Amino acid sequence: MYEHKSMPLLPRRAFARRMLGHALFALAFVAGSLAVGVAGYHHFEGMPYIDSLLNASMLLGGMGPVGEIHTVAGKLFASAYALFAGIGFLVVAGVLFAPVIHRFLHQFHLELAGDDEPMKDLPGRQTYRAERQRPARPATGGEAGPSRRGEPRERPDDDPS
Repeated sequence: MYEHKSMPLLPRRAFARRMLGHALFALAFVAGSLAVGVAGYHHFEGMPYIDSLLNASMLLGGMGPVGEIHTVAGKLFASAYALFAGIGFLVVAGVLFAPVIHRFLHQFHLELAGDDEPMKDLPGRQTYRAERQRPARPATGGEAGPSRRGEPRERPDDDPS
């Protein structure tokens, strides 16, 4: 997913695009988690949607529930959702910080490597294509090669009779 250590540092524009993708994933994860929490509090505890939203938001934010929970099903849901929210926080933090930490470590590696190691360019870039060795094509020179079945081809000027 990320560039190899032998490749150059990703340009800022591409890095910003990568960060945007990670941020959108984190936002979708938080929105989905919030929807699960609202639905769970509303279903298991019978709270109005606004109170369910408040409780789910407070748990996802790390503050804890606001309203009292009265039913056994509501308490079981609240405990499971609290564990999920704690783990979800770690997931979102990891998704958001992974590109930044990778860029830092990649830049650090490039500074340590200096000019000792040959650098590869990103796949698909012009300089990468220009330096790539291509196999030599066989000379055609008007001679017909073997056919697909392994039999020698006849030349157009050869008379079969």
